[in-house]
Amino acid sequence: MNILLIHNQYQQLGGEDSIVATEAELLESYGHQVYRYQVDNHQLKEMNPVAITKATLWNSKIYQEIRRLIKKVKPQVAHFHNTFPLISPAAYYAAQAEGVPVVQTIHNFRLLCANALFFREGKVCEECLIQKNPLPGIIHSCYRNSRTASVAATLTVKLHSLIGTWAKAIDTFIVYSHFAHKKLVQGGLPAEKIAFKTNFIYPVPKIGDGSGNYALFVGRLAPEKGTKVMLKAWEELGHKIPLKIVGDGPLAPQVATVAKNISGVEWLGRKPLSEVYQLMRKASFLIIPSEWYETFGRVGIEALATGTPLLTSNIGALSELVEPNCNGLLFNPGDANDLTNKAKLLIENPLKLIQMRQAARQSFEAQYLASDNYQRLMEIYNYLIINRSKTVTVNQNKSRQIVNSVD
Repeated sequence: MNILLIHNQYQQLGGEDSIVATEAELLESYGHQVYRYQVDNHQLKEMNPVAITKATLWNSKIYQEIRRLIKKVKPQVAHFHNTFPLISPAAYYAAQAEGVPVVQTIHNFRLLCANALFFREGKVCEECLIQKNPLPGIIHSCYRNSRTASVAATLTVKLHSLIGTWAKAIDTFIVYSHFAHKKLVQGGLPAEKIAFKTNFIYPVPKIGDGSGNYALFVGRLAPEKGTKVMLKAWEELGHKIPLKIVGDGPLAPQVATVAKNISGVEWLGRKPLSEVYQLMRKASFLIIPSEWYETFGRVGIEALATGTPLLTSNIGALSELVEPNCNGLLFNPGDANDLTNKAKLLIENPLKLIQMRQAARQSFEAQYLASDNYQRLMEIYNYLIINRSKTVTVNQNKSRQIVNSVD
């Protein structure tokens, strides 16, 4: 099977780039021909606001490039991971015009929220979701704290909602969690087009023993990730168990200051995946203190794969990762006291931690193996390929109408 993976590199929101690379590697390991089309956000530095807005709404250049590429490599499926901002939804119509089924993996809530996080001013915000109105995203400069950039983000969502792009130009949305499925339906996306498939790791890391006697955080150092709450908890926990922090982001200066002033807190900066796995294997537990609606990143299942229990906030898809008192514990998001108390439960019960380590690896093997993930992905692809002939003529005609009206 020939598969075209399409991705706008966008590191700010997390590890989509690594997910795309891993998915390509997995597919290739099963003998599929994988073609990748990528653009990089570094191009934005050379563009003025008007050009960025126009490209975000509809990038005619990329529309033509995608069509030419499809004619050349003849993929059975076009699998999108991110089109924002430079690829634009025009790429969906390019694939559709060539009769290729379109799959879109959901890594964030970009289709429903200007900043893709449902998070504003330090707390969850669903104003745009509830009101079905993009104005709050512009008024509050939700995207990059820029009114101009927020206009481009919100207009893209509104325009393509009005012309039916999400409902008609995309054949299947893939979500990694039941929580994300619920939010997309709440936002108006057709439930029958949403397919559930867990995230995965490939290759699988080795199991550790937790002998390092420290807690570990791996991720972006940002308000929505719960960095401040974690640091506050370690003002009390620092003398009980060390905390190693891996990552970088806007709160890095604050983390660096805390690491100097609070005993037991160590900031390691960015680390390659091989070193992250080494740290996970020796960690007593991994902390995921996020305060936004995580759609299901990989760091949690990476920890489970190494046999490392989780201490995560009870929010979004994170709740689906943890079976309390089995492979980890949940705490109230944004609640430093609850985080502190739950961490103490783990620290003060070493025998329970050993049992949790075994359960952590078992839960990984039961739900997140690459082989199972591949089978599910093939089910999604094959269903679309089989049914393509029934809808291709209608979709191509609709695509031409949309393209003619935009161009």
